[in-house]
Amino acid sequence: MSKKTMLYVTAVALLVAGCASNQQLLGSEQDTALQVAVRRGQFEMSCPSATGTVLSSNILQPVLWNGIERAEYTIGVAGCGQKATYISVCQLGSSSCLAVSGRNAASW
Repeated sequence: MSKKTMLYVTAVALLVAGCASNQQLLGSEQDTALQVAVRRGQFEMSCPSATGTVLSSNILQPVLWNGIERAEYTIGVAGCGQKATYISVCQLGSSSCLAVSGRNAASW
C-alpha cells in the first residue's frame, strides 16, 4: 500500500471515529439535559405532569482556544394544555446543565 493510500485510510478512520465519539458524548449528557429542561417547564407551566422530548442535539465548539466543549439540546416540554421549547447546555464530562427559555407556544 502506498503512503498516499495509507494516509487516506487513516484520515477516513479518524473521521469515522470522531463522529462516533460525538454521538456518545451527546448521549451521555442527554438524560441530564432533558431532566433540567423538564423541571424548568414543570415549574414555569405550573404543571408537575409535563414531559419532555429531545428535538435536536449538537456539540458546541469552544469559543476560546483550549476552551470547554459543551453539548446543546433543544427540548420540547408539554403538559396541562401548554407547550414550551427550552435550550439545555451541558458542559461535557460534567453533570452541570442549564436550561434557558426558548419559545412558548399558545395553549392548545
